[in-house]
Amino acid sequence: MRGYLGSSCGLPIFMFLCYDVLMILLDGRKLAQKIIADIKEEIGGMNRHLRLAVVVVGKDPVVQKFIAQKRKIAEQIGIDFRIYPFEEIVPARDLRMRVAEIVHEKKNTGVIIQLPLPPHIGKQHMLNAIIPQKDVDVLSARSIGNVIVGISPIISPVASAIKTLFGEYKIDYASKRIVIMGAGALVGKPVALWLLREKIGYSIVTEETPNAAELLMQADIVISGIGKLACITGVMLTQGVIAVDAGTSESNGKLAGDFDSDSVIQKASFFAPVPGGVGPVTVAMLFKNLVELGKRQK
Repeated sequence: MRGYLGSSCGLPIFMFLCYDVLMILLDGRKLAQKIIADIKEEIGGMNRHLRLAVVVVGKDPVVQKFIAQKRKIAEQIGIDFRIYPFEEIVPARDLRMRVAEIVHEKKNTGVIIQLPLPPHIGKQHMLNAIIPQKDVDVLSARSIGNVIVGISPIISPVASAIKTLFGEYKIDYASKRIVIMGAGALVGKPVALWLLREKIGYSIVTEETPNAAELLMQADIVISGIGKLACITGVMLTQGVIAVDAGTSESNGKLAGDFDSDSVIQKASFFAPVPGGVGPVTVAMLFKNLVELGKRQK
């Protein structure tokens, strides 16, 4: 049975009654629009123009979809959006030199390197070319270090998105057993750094984790960023779990996540699905990071 209730935060809460569990679906699209509206109002009072620079290598159609989504929001907010395209065969050294030039271009408030990169290009080496003052994705070694020691004014957009979703839906995560599925650079590691910064305990599950099934079954909150279609099913989770899907893959040309939605909604108390959960809020938080860094630039 599906129902609809309003919420005090102005967001719709979609509720599913599955067996004896009342499940709330976290609506990232509505929350993202609220954040974007706030950003638009904020930059209206700023005395400088902001620009997001996006370095793109190759013409992967999935990557192009993500870029189009960012461009759409930039136009909606009133932020310049500049793409720097490169052929997939670009030499790594040439790309690194060009990225350094793009980073130091004064008009570029923030710079991102759209991942993934071709195999011949060292990902972290390339990301390290972005200085923390313009690293809206918080992926360079220096930016990560600043987060760890607590001096970064921003955190990873995906970690910020999950934190914001929890806040809007009044989910207490500080006292919960949290399991992060995967230790990738885009989800697992940034989420771990956020929790570490807040001094909140967690466990990370990778392919090498010997007691993965046990940890997963004991988790109050599961945050997944594996990127493998429907690899987590309801039978693997405890009743009442908070399931946060931040993994992305494709199924029949459509965006899909790590959780098998049909079975997970039978177990979860809260569920952030793909699409429509963490993803839209992550993009919104990327632009919020851009504004925050823009305030600090001269």
